Amino acid sequence: MNPIQIPWLSAIIFLPLVASLAIPLIPDKDGKTVRWYGLGVAFVDFALMIFAFWQGYDFQSSALQMTESYPWIPQIGFNWSVAVDGLSMPLILLTGLINTLAVFAAWKVTNKPRLFYALMLVMYSAQLGVFLAQDLLMFFLMWEIELVPVYLLISIWGGKNRRYAATKFIIYTAAASIFILVAGFAMAFYGDNFTFNMTELGMKEYPQALELALYTGFLIAYGVKLPIFPFHTWLPDAHGEASAPGSMVLAGVLLKMGGYALIRFNVEMLTDAHVVFAPILAILGVVNIVYGACCAFAQTNLKRRLAYSSIAHMGFVLIGIASYTEIGISGAVLQMVSHGLIAASLFFLSGVTYERTHTLMMDKMGGMAKVMPRTFALFTIGSMASLALPGMSGFVGELMVFLGIGTSDVYSSSFKVVVIFLSAVGVILTPIYLLSMLRQVFYGQQSEELHLDAVVADVKPRELFITACLLIPIIGIGFYPKLATQTYDVKTVEVAAHARQVLPVVARQQPTNLYSQIFIAPTLASSEFVNISE
Repeated sequence: MNPIQIPWLSAIIFLPLVASLAIPLIPDKDGKTVRWYGLGVAFVDFALMIFAFWQGYDFQSSALQMTESYPWIPQIGFNWSVAVDGLSMPLILLTGLINTLAVFAAWKVTNKPRLFYALMLVMYSAQLGVFLAQDLLMFFLMWEIELVPVYLLISIWGGKNRRYAATKFIIYTAAASIFILVAGFAMAFYGDNFTFNMTELGMKEYPQALELALYTGFLIAYGVKLPIFPFHTWLPDAHGEASAPGSMVLAGVLLKMGGYALIRFNVEMLTDAHVVFAPILAILGVVNIVYGACCAFAQTNLKRRLAYSSIAHMGFVLIGIASYTEIGISGAVLQMVSHGLIAASLFFLSGVTYERTHTLMMDKMGGMAKVMPRTFALFTIGSMASLALPGMSGFVGELMVFLGIGTSDVYSSSFKVVVIFLSAVGVILTPIYLLSMLRQVFYGQQSEELHLDAVVADVKPRELFITACLLIPIIGIGFYPKLATQTYDVKTVEVAAHARQVLPVVARQQPTNLYSQIFIAPTLASSEFVNISE
């Protein structure tokens, strides 16, 4: 049989889910068998997706590939429809890598190990479903299923305030999901063709008022997940209380679901409304960068500082999406991949540090570089990548976003200067709070409560392997960005071209001069630019 005829994508989604159902039947007393089982399933699924893409994915095509569609509930037009393209493929691989390493990072979980690994596998399956779904109702179902394991992972295996953090997480994300459902049904019912197929929904012609309302709803829903200020407050609490494996998945995959959905729905499917909202996204991106960096300074909790750093880095994704350029949108995707790797490594290392010191408060640490030199070295490499040191993936992603917004011909020069300047301020602040974190944790004055010489051991082989699996692609992409960009470049070129195609027409139809000073659009007849209010 030709490999492409095999339902690879369905198998990739169902394998972790079906495997999780067998965990209660595994004979195990101390959790050792279950953890090997969970790791084996996660690794096999990751290997399966690599093999499937190697056999059936065409890097030169921007179309949906490896498409599978089966009637699920035909009475309401609900189909099991999955496919992959350049926008989802790198994020699927990122999901596979980080979830596999997160399961390996949870090697010392002894509290209810069966439930823990079952939830990890269910979450893994749902995340893959989000990136592969081509039916809006299926997308919503996967989006919702993913919330339950995350809530339980925080509320059961989290820190002292875990229930508060888990409750806040579920309230924010579940409430935001209502907007996906409402907007999705509005799109499905509009017009003569009732459908949940995302390709067909994107081809519909919506009235301007309805499209702006749909865009607003999706922006709120996905803005909570990304997260965008002011819908971000759940993230520091969730990171501060979640275990290291949970934080790895939160930062490495869950935030990327928001960025992915913004491009898939708001830019691809609601392109006309994107003309109006693009400057707002750029402004929100700047706010995220500066606000996140400033708040990171105020944090004495190690993981909360890294959480606010994640908020700042997601601001570059918003600016790239708003740029209307190929390099800007490509930079947004690369920033998501890069930040997923970097954040996962830093949160894992913060968990390694917590296991030795039993605290996340930086003022209670200090002097750890002497007894944990390898941990210090790994933490430094991860921090250098986060502050966008040249030669690291973070530098390439942020540089592409800057080039994208700087070379965009749809914004006025003054607007671009302000966006670039304020974003650069955030870039300058990043090394300050990250380097001060390293100094305080590893070279600060040692707390009297911390008896390092007696109890602290440096990073172990398992921990070194997990960190290396994250740092090697970070450095590899930094020196040779094509390792990542070649998987999605064709798709981002198409997305940018599609967005720019409707720009001149929509710009002339706007009745308001709201963006007359900052937002300009090319005319249909010439290469000159006109104010949107003309």
